[in-house]
Amino acid sequence: MPTHILTFAMSRSRNKAIQNNRQLIPEALSIFKFLATFLFASAILLPISLHAQTAEDSLHSQVPINSYILKEIGSSRVLMEKDIDRPVSPASLTKILTCTMAIESGRLDHDVLITKEATIVEPSIAGFKPGEKIKLIDLVKAAMVNSSNDAAFAIAIYLSGNVDAFVAAMNSKAKIIGMKNSRFTNPAGYDKGIYSGNISTAGDLLRLTEYAVKNPVFNDIARLEKAVFTEQTTQKVYSLKTHNKLLDKYPYAVGIKTGFTTKAGGCLIARAIKNNKDVLLVMLNARTDRWHVAASMFDMAFSGVNPDQASIFPSSRGDSGRAQVSVVKQRVKAGKKGYHLSKAALRSQKNSIALSKSVRKPKHNALALAKHTHNAKRGAIAMTKSGRKTKKHDLLASRQVKKNKKRVNISYKPVIIHTANQLDIAA
Repeated sequence: MPTHILTFAMSRSRNKAIQNNRQLIPEALSIFKFLATFLFASAILLPISLHAQTAEDSLHSQVPINSYILKEIGSSRVLMEKDIDRPVSPASLTKILTCTMAIESGRLDHDVLITKEATIVEPSIAGFKPGEKIKLIDLVKAAMVNSSNDAAFAIAIYLSGNVDAFVAAMNSKAKIIGMKNSRFTNPAGYDKGIYSGNISTAGDLLRLTEYAVKNPVFNDIARLEKAVFTEQTTQKVYSLKTHNKLLDKYPYAVGIKTGFTTKAGGCLIARAIKNNKDVLLVMLNARTDRWHVAASMFDMAFSGVNPDQASIFPSSRGDSGRAQVSVVKQRVKAGKKGYHLSKAALRSQKNSIALSKSVRKPKHNALALAKHTHNAKRGAIAMTKSGRKTKKHDLLASRQVKKNKKRVNISYKPVIIHTANQLDIAA
């Protein structure tokens, strides 16, 4: 009896284990299917959701520029605008008014004595020395092309005797032009310390530029990429390059002025002419690639399509999560250089590559999980086969037990000893 009970218990325990293993297999497969489906869906939906989020964020921030205005000269229609009456620091765009007043003075061929006061200014500078003599027209070139602050102060001191008197003349001229929301504190565009409060607006600066481009001398100087002139006593040669990268990046650009301070950010007044269409752009406090944005705005203006803010910036362009890099365009026959990929476009390209890599990781993980689960499935099948063998062994053991039960009636002791030995082997 004890042998029968022990054998029956072992057989039942093994059968139950086999049954539990068989139940685990479909459960493991169900879990695998769920995880595989989830990860596969994530791999597909992730780039879509990220692209949608990128586009949404781009449209929300929309234009990372405080204020701007795009307008065709000779037309009252404004193509694009944002906060055109918002007072901000115009930085070196201030020099347009300074140079316009110098051109209208009628003394462009006069020699200007450089004073010490004119040289005690911060970069950017041409590097004039006190006592040097520079023609007024060359000072205008230095101020417009190279944005030289020493040139702007030299102009102010020469025309009005001192900086304060010239600033008063600047504000008076601004009112005559129609710049109602502007106030100037210096001829160069400084906006800190004793010169704080030097402000203007996109609308006022557009009026100033429309006024200035009526003068052919201003137009000729505004489109220069380099200013080369000599000092009148020592014949020292000054060669100054422009900061306006748009002249090298956009085939139809014809000037006019750049500006930058920490407070003002990136500023630009640009002009482009194509097919007898003359367009002006004023951009203040740009926190993006000024040159790429300006080129995009001009292209849209020349295409005749209503400008769409969402398509101007590199971050809003793309397909399947990838930002579309601008195609390299050919310059006009004048021999100018072609477009260069902007830094913003390169950053978008790098971000797209990083996004692509991040999408691959979930897919890789899903494949790894599938492989692991496949191995688990194979293990479960092997376990099932092992269970079958165990069941077969149990049946054989059961038959042996029946034989032993028959022998109990004949001789109890030998059977118990024999059965115990068999159970030890089975264990």
